[in-house]
Amino acid sequence: MTVRYVCRHCQTLIGEIQNESVSEYQLGFHFLTPAERKDIIAYNSDGDVTVKIVCDYCKQTLDQYPELSLLANPLQ
Repeated sequence: MTVRYVCRHCQTLIGEIQNESVSEYQLGFHFLTPAERKDIIAYNSDGDVTVKIVCDYCKQTLDQYPELSLLANPLQ
């Protein structure tokens, strides 16, 4: 299983874990509510997982210009 961490705004690949024995518990997914899991985690048909998070660049930009968060795709 490959777990890819991708920025939800700019789609930049932030990191990747390639380990067949890593569990969702080890990744901390068990702390998420069902709604958060649905919003953050995508399970691909090939068994890989994509986790949508926010990269440092997008976080800094949104902190500096909070009005951008009102847009559907603020930092394409």
